[in-house]
This record gives sequence, structure tokens and C-alpha cells, in this order.
Amino acid sequence: GLLDIHMELDQTVADFLGVEEAITFPMGFATNSMNIPCLVSKGCLIVSDELNHASLVLGSRLSGATIRVFKHNNMVSLEKILKQAVVEGQPRTHQPWKKILIVCEGIYSMEGSICRLPEIVHLKKKYKAYLYLDEAHSIGAIGDNGRGVCEYFGIDPCDVDVMMGTFTKSFASAGGYIGGSKDLINYLRIKSHSSMYASCMSPAVAQQIISTIRVISGADGTTEGKKRIRQLKWNVRYFRRRLNELNVIVYGNKDSPVVPILLYMPSNIAEFARVSLEKGLGVVVVGFPATPIIESRARFCLSASHTKEMLDRAIDIINDVANHLGIKYSTKKLTIFHEDEVELIK
Repeated sequence: GLLDIHMELDQTVADFLGVEEAITFPMGFATNSMNIPCLVSKGCLIVSDELNHASLVLGSRLSGATIRVFKHNNMVSLEKILKQAVVEGQPRTHQPWKKILIVCEGIYSMEGSICRLPEIVHLKKKYKAYLYLDEAHSIGAIGDNGRGVCEYFGIDPCDVDVMMGTFTKSFASAGGYIGGSKDLINYLRIKSHSSMYASCMSPAVAQQIISTIRVISGADGTTEGKKRIRQLKWNVRYFRRRLNELNVIVYGNKDSPVVPILLYMPSNIAEFARVSLEKGLGVVVVGFPATPIIESRARFCLSASHTKEMLDRAIDIINDVANHLGIKYSTKKLTIFHEDEVELIK
């Protein structure tokens, strides 16, 4: 049932995000798939990034709303759809849409790219739409204080109507959350299937999340969280630049801790994982249907706990396996890394 610690967790999350209120759920996938149908329905329009997570896609389909997809992180494509939606309205009747909801992610889990939030917020305001932002991979990972893409770009969290995230990555726990206005959260408390018909997360899990947020935000009275955020940023830039020196294709933003490298054909997937494991490196490999069939990839997720020695060892193994599979686009040696770019906190 609902305990005091769950209410404390909701308030802790809201304070961390900088929003009026927040609500937490025991499952991250259901946070998207069960709550989007509460927000939009028939007569509404969802404008969704083409690379959105399966939970966002499922939630959008369950809602009964009309769905239109824009090219990944392409603001020209997004504005074209929004402009057409405002001018033409609904099909056949041409009545105005009840709501227009833009759905995107902070960091895309298979691409490592960061959404172009300032431009999305501008378009959202211009065309009187709402914004649903999934920060599953960005919260606790980017921004000077780990508060996600809003902090990374200097955007007011109040400009994001629905701020969603999960506790399964940076918080080393389980479940998900939605943050926003008081009216939105009160509405979800009484309308959401994942709130009304699901059990609350266990008190132990809730306490784990509270403790983690206290460390990240510095509320525990230490600088440990700040150090880890800075170390993660250093690790990400170092690892990405070392990968680029290997002449493999690396996807994503320079500050994204999700680091995919292209393996091309599906036949390379199992071989890359097998040879890497034999050499002492466990790798997550991804292929169709999670990616296009000729864009199979290996995905590395970096942590502040990784040391420079660990990253160097991983780079050496990746270099050997890349030579073995022939996935390098050039044999010319590149040197593009400067270790002093990110200042660490001692």
C-alpha cells in the first residue's frame, strides 16, 4: 500500500526535477505505456520521434490518438507536421485537434543522441502543443548537477509539460516517475492504470532511490554526487574520442553516456560479442528489429565508476575485434584527444 516513504519519494523527485509535483510508479515501461493513454485519446494528435522507445510507441497506440512520426531530431520535419496539423485540423472533418502532444526522449537509447530540446520547446510554444519528454537515459547522467536535458540546455523544467524518467539507470533501482504541474499529477493519481490498479514499489526500493537522489543532489552534505557527474562526463568524452581514433563509426552526442558503434551487418553481431567476451569484455550488441537491418551495433553504457585503466583496456579489446571483423572505415591513425578538457573534482 501507500506509505509515508512513497510520499517522501514523490516530493524528493519533484524537488530534484524542479517541478511542482511528481508521481512514481513501480515499473518504468508501464510509466509510459499506461500513462500516455490517460493524457490523449481519439481526436488528439501525437507527434512522435521516429526512434522513440517501444514503451512510448505502445502507449501512443493504446491511446487511440492519431500518430504522426517526424524524422529523428529533425526540426524541419517536426515543424512541417505541426504546421500542417494546425492548418488542416483533423482528417475529413477539419475540426481542430483536441490536443497536440510532442513525444521525444532526452537521450535516445540506441543512438546516443541528445534531443534538441531548446528548438522543440520553441516549436511547442509556437504551435500551442504539449511536450512529453522521456528522460530514462538522461536523468542523473547529464547536466552539471545530473538533472537531465533541461539542465544541460538551461531550459526551465516548467516548459516541459510532462517530464518522465525511470529509476533503472542512474538510480540503480526500479520503477519510473512523471513530474509536472500539480493539476497534471493529481489527474494521474486518480486516472492512471499504473497508479490505481498497480501495487506501490517496495519501501526498500523507494529508500534506495531517495538515498541516491540525496547523493546526486548533494543533500547528503558531501560532494560525492558532483564528483561522479564530473567523472562520468570525463569518461564519456575520453571513451568517445578514443573510439574515434580507432576509425570506427561512433553514434551520438559527445556528452551522451550511451555510446553505440556500428557493426553494419547482422552477421557481425554474435561474432563481436563472442570475441569480445573471450578477451574479457562483456558487450551489449543490438540488431534488427531494434535497429535497421544493416545498422547493427554494439552499445556501451558508461559509468562514473569506470577508471581510465578500464576504458583503455576496453579500447584495446575493441580495436582487436574491429580489426578481426573489418569494421574500420580507415587505417589512418587519428589523434584527437586532450585529457585536460574536463576538469575533475579532487
